[in-house]
Amino acid sequence: MLRPLTSAVFLAALAAAPLAAKDSGPYYRAELSQPAADSKVIAGGVLWMCEGTRCYAGKGTGRPEVMCKRLAKQTSAVVRFSFAGEELAPDDLARCNG
Repeated sequence: MLRPLTSAVFLAALAAAPLAAKDSGPYYRAELSQPAADSKVIAGGVLWMCEGTRCYAGKGTGRPEVMCKRLAKQTSAVVRFSFAGEELAPDDLARCNG
């Protein structure tokens, strides 16, 4: 009886593997109002990689609202900001650029 359980656990882990790979992308994503002057920007203590108006970064230690504000200060107004796949609320986005 141990063998079927082991197989079931193995198959469940295998099925979850593509989900884990999908989540390994950038934690923060931002779209700027103007193209970034540099392709690499340090804001909020993390390295942001920017291509035109789109910037990406791994997880930092600050709250998303703070990370957004720090990126805006280093680049230009942020028109869209997401973290862990969730969009920053419109009120928080307005404060990000304020």
